[in-house]
Amino acid sequence: MKINDETVKYVSKLARLNLTESQIAMLTRQMEDILMYVDKLEELETKNVSPTAHVLPLKNVFREDEVLNSFDREEILKNAPLSRDGCFVVPQVFE
Repeated sequence: MKINDETVKYVSKLARLNLTESQIAMLTRQMEDILMYVDKLEELETKNVSPTAHVLPLKNVFREDEVLNSFDREEILKNAPLSRDGCFVVPQVFE
């Protein structure tokens, strides 16, 4: 695919970007370079390469969920200046 100034102007209009002529020329060159690189990548033989989601063979690396005892609510509320119905009472921030 060939990128020209008109294509860049069209895309910039869709994106609501106000580009100067020098920016349009620069983006045209950069987009051409990107497309040339993609064309170069298409030359690679990938027929016998299996698809991957990651370059390393990682499995789920998360730790197992473990049920633990929580803090005692009454013990924690003893430290609060004010509490009501088993909850902390804090100053109102909205009117």
